[in-house]
Amino acid sequence: MPANPTAAAAFQKLHTGPDVLILPNAWDAASARVVENAGAKAIATSSAAVAWSHGYADGHDLPIARLVTAIEEIARVVHLPLSADAEGGYADDPAVVGENIAALIAAGAVGINLEDGRDTPELHCAKIAAARDAASRAGVALYINARTDVYLKKLVPAEAAVAETITRGRAAKDAGASGLFVPGLVAPSDIAAIVAAVDLPLNLLAWPGAPSLADLKRLKVRRLSAGTAIVNVALAAVRTASEALLQKGDSAALLAAAGAPVNYNALMKREG
Repeated sequence: MPANPTAAAAFQKLHTGPDVLILPNAWDAASARVVENAGAKAIATSSAAVAWSHGYADGHDLPIARLVTAIEEIARVVHLPLSADAEGGYADDPAVVGENIAALIAAGAVGINLEDGRDTPELHCAKIAAARDAASRAGVALYINARTDVYLKKLVPAEAAVAETITRGRAAKDAGASGLFVPGLVAPSDIAAIVAAVDLPLNLLAWPGAPSLADLKRLKVRRLSAGTAIVNVALAAVRTASEALLQKGDSAALLAAAGAPVNYNALMKREG
């Protein structure tokens, strides 16, 4: 189900405020449909969660074809704008990154995350430009969320983190980015400085010490992502239930823990 301009425009608008766009990241069609049913305004994947669900580690281990298929499956069942976490584009060559992003757009994505990791800012920007070019050729106003790992991976000394993030954010905007994603950023003073200096909607990650939703709104943060938090909750529940059943074989306790049955068959039947 190829991306469409209407969904792309809707996704862009969700970043304009005044509310913070909250994204409980999904990893497959079922989790995405449940997230949609829970009241989300858009669907975004977690690269780690998608990789784990296919038996791969995060960090470009997942074959791009598997990600494309996952996006196709999600797009088939949900009605919301869909953003794909594309890690670093699954290639070092910006031209190949452009091809990969084109495939994700064709699968139904109207947004992507594209991270720098330990790449140079110049390579990151070249990948962003390639993604923007691919989107232009596809006729889709792709939301490119430029992720920088300055805080997450401590790419520079702490005292230089704000300045480095601002420099990278401005360069990303010039390369064609739509938003700036800074995982690990939590200090209100740092958030305020970056929002003031970089003319892009700021996306933060659910993180220990992160400001409250009211404070995020006051600081003009536009997006909050769950990252791997939702899949970690889900996998923890799988382990807890499995261990309890293996240890006690108690069917009644297992069914009680599952709660009221949900008609997932009905939930997966997309109408319209």
